[in-house]
Amino acid sequence: MKRIIVSAGLIVALAFGLQAQNVSKGKIVKEEKGKGFYTESIMKDVTEVEEKLNEKEPYIRFEMDQSGMDLPNDPSLYKTVWSNPSISQGNAGTCWSFSTTSFYESEVLRLYGKKVEISDIYSPYCEYIEKAKRFIEKRGKSEFSEGSEGNALSRIMKMYGAVPEEAYSGLIDGRKYHSHAKMVEEMTAFLNSMKVNNAWNMEYGIETIKSIMNHYIGTPPTQFMVEGKSYTPQTYLKDYLKINPDDYVEILSYKQEPFWQQVEYKVPDNWWHNKEYYNVPLTDFMDALKKAIKAGYSLSIGGDVSESGFSRTTNCALIPDYDIPSAYINDDARQFRFSNETTTDDHGMQLIGILENYKGSGKDWFLIKDSSSGSRNVDQSSPNFGYYFFHEDYIKLKMMGFTVHKDAVKDLLKKFQK
Repeated sequence: MKRIIVSAGLIVALAFGLQAQNVSKGKIVKEEKGKGFYTESIMKDVTEVEEKLNEKEPYIRFEMDQSGMDLPNDPSLYKTVWSNPSISQGNAGTCWSFSTTSFYESEVLRLYGKKVEISDIYSPYCEYIEKAKRFIEKRGKSEFSEGSEGNALSRIMKMYGAVPEEAYSGLIDGRKYHSHAKMVEEMTAFLNSMKVNNAWNMEYGIETIKSIMNHYIGTPPTQFMVEGKSYTPQTYLKDYLKINPDDYVEILSYKQEPFWQQVEYKVPDNWWHNKEYYNVPLTDFMDALKKAIKAGYSLSIGGDVSESGFSRTTNCALIPDYDIPSAYINDDARQFRFSNETTTDDHGMQLIGILENYKGSGKDWFLIKDSSSGSRNVDQSSPNFGYYFFHEDYIKLKMMGFTVHKDAVKDLLKKFQK
């Protein structure tokens, strides 16, 4: 047997080498949220049991059965006015801006032959400022919510101008769809705190409202480039879009106010109590609407979209006979529903097309461009995606007013008292 002699130095070296191999090292591990035994097993069991215990009854509603009906729910059937493709308003209650902004885009093409995309969120940003100002001025006795009316845009444009969509989309942090609920909740809470504390400092209040909006939807630009030229919101409106807000009027039809006078539309979304609505009988309302679209004008139109004849499957809106026969739709039927609040000021859309005397029925249909989710339940490849089809009786009974260029209704306007 051979004797093996190991030096003390070698032993020390081996010990250090072994120790070096066992030195702790750290590393970054990225894990998907929702993975792991805790979430996939324990919490899954907890939530499934809770969901069964708290299971709610299915929502039951009554609606018109439109299956098997011959319906003109194909945009290609309609004589249309140009408009940009329908876009979603997401989870923001700003249909009034999406519909009327689209209307103004159509107007720019009609008047000047230019296709433009105007920001849908710039006007709501400015509108929230004006709502907050009035809330503070009236010591809390003024509406503050997401809603407004189509004619708000002409007022806002005169005060704040307009900006292109490319310069201000209102979508930040990679968001694809608008959602203003948290923003409005925070602004409302702040304004209510001013009310509770009786601290009505206008400058502080408006700056805080702006800072909240800047956080959620970004800060609007004060200067931007379009086709190599610099514009402000005011010069973009005046020199590029060349839109005169005073050229647009709001036509209304309800019996609770005198016909052939300019009146106030008394709904919460008319929060600034505008009294410039041209109120006309229903027959004149429908005649003006049809004449305008036939002459190549589009309209921003608003009213009630919560009826049983309004289908999110066919995207068609009709008035069923079990509600009211067509022959009985008149000023009284219209006012009756507004007074008992079965007609409400729900939604704003753009009317862009007409199909006259469908299959000899003596009734017209209208193509409606929409920004809400209800018009998007069909396949995205469908030509119906983002559009509704309104029977004329639905407009007669449930659509309360429309915005249009004054030239489209000049004969109507001549009848008003000076």
